[in-house]
Amino acid sequence: MISNPLTGAHYLLKGFGLITKPSVRKYVMIPLSINIIFFTALIWWGMSALFLFFDEQLLALPSWLSWLEWLLWPVLTLATLLLVFYSFSVVGNIIASPFNSLLAEAVEHHLTGEKLPEMSWKETVKTILPSVMNEFRKLFYFICWAVPFLLLFFIPVIQVIAPFLWLAFGAWMLMLQYGDYPMANHNISVPEQRKKLAANRMTSLSFGGATMLMTLIPFLNFLVIPSAVAGATALWVERIKNQE
Repeated sequence: MISNPLTGAHYLLKGFGLITKPSVRKYVMIPLSINIIFFTALIWWGMSALFLFFDEQLLALPSWLSWLEWLLWPVLTLATLLLVFYSFSVVGNIIASPFNSLLAEAVEHHLTGEKLPEMSWKETVKTILPSVMNEFRKLFYFICWAVPFLLLFFIPVIQVIAPFLWLAFGAWMLMLQYGDYPMANHNISVPEQRKKLAANRMTSLSFGGATMLMTLIPFLNFLVIPSAVAGATALWVERIKNQE
């Protein structure tokens, strides 16, 4: 079955192997360089935002729920890191989006032996603006859902489960983020992409969750963008592409 909670994590790990293949490697360098720059900036700036947000949330916790601090501490830490890391990831992907599309195309060619239709350099240049605009559409979708999810953090009692909902939402967004590249190469619209991924929700959430976890591991997080693009492409080719 496609909706398996371990399948998505498997494909992220597969992505790490795919980006080392000779036919794929040359498409990795630009997304990798962009990722290194943005994660370096994140480490320098983001930790202060983490502790400020964490302190505010614990102060807002009702006294009769103070016993939950031991549970909320790691969950809130993950939730805050997700917000910071995802914000930087969005900016990085906006810049790297044309190169991520080329990387997805190279991975699909490696897996299937079939090349997408050749484009001239002029046609390639013309794809840059649509790729960037697609990133902004994903960003708009993220904001529309992120605002109500973030408001849950300020509602008494409900704020206890808000971090868990936020983490699930973050995993879903990361799957949408990276699943877009191979599907957009086949001119599949964003609403149709969401429909296909929602039909495989457990796999999608486990892929996004594994990607989220990988962003928190020093040095490995530099490889997240190209590996997630490659892994999502493999997931598309082997599991989703031929589904009705």
